Amino acid sequence: MEQSLGFSNFLTQLDGVGIAVLVLLLALSVASWYLILTKSISNFLAARRADTFLKRFWSAGSLQEVNSTLKDTSGDNAFAQLAQLAVGAAADSEKHGLQKLAAAGGASEFLTRVLRNGLDQEATRVENGLTVIASAGSAAPYIGLFGTVWAIYHALVQIGLSGQGTLDKVAGPVGEALIMTALGLAVAIPAVLAYNAFVRRNRIWLARLDAFAHDLFVLVAVGAKTNSSASTGDERPLRVVAPVVNPAVGPGERRS
Repeated sequence: MEQSLGFSNFLTQLDGVGIAVLVLLLALSVASWYLILTKSISNFLAARRADTFLKRFWSAGSLQEVNSTLKDTSGDNAFAQLAQLAVGAAADSEKHGLQKLAAAGGASEFLTRVLRNGLDQEATRVENGLTVIASAGSAAPYIGLFGTVWAIYHALVQIGLSGQGTLDKVAGPVGEALIMTALGLAVAIPAVLAYNAFVRRNRIWLARLDAFAHDLFVLVAVGAKTNSSASTGDERPLRVVAPVVNPAVGPGERRS
């Protein structure tokens, strides 16, 4: 009797609707777990590379040294890519001045737009895949509930055909209903927990990146010494000896 009411018996009793529900839950589970594992590994590696880069960045003596360091790296983290954008924008403004349409609003505005675009691109990148995880977490319980309702309908049909609600008539459909409910929860719970964890990590990551972008703007456009709020605590301020891009200073003039 135990063998006849096992999981294999549940699979053999599924009709087309039940198979469709089971396949859909399985697909959501595979997709969500794939994204959970890949994004977890990617976030861990990105955090470690960013910490390494920030230590090298804030231990540099000047923007020239930072520029040479950036040329040796492949920009494998968001902080390095943002620094490359800032240094490149400063060099482009110094070379072309305000002749280009992108820098029509001034060098500071041009640098601000470049940094903001870099932040927006990173925000888009870190949110990749979260829609699938959120969909799995929100839709899986209802998909399982639909399978439960369909299985209960089968149980009622069995009772109506037999004229008596004995255990052997309803055990299979009721077991199918419980299994569908359990599968829906098994898919939804990890997806919801992972989604919340990724959203929190992305919020902290983008806050650190925004603070670093502000520091880059100060270093490149203003030239003031500053401590990064995105640093790890053991870095020293960057000494700026590179030419400073300042729209308030005309060509050929120097700041006092």
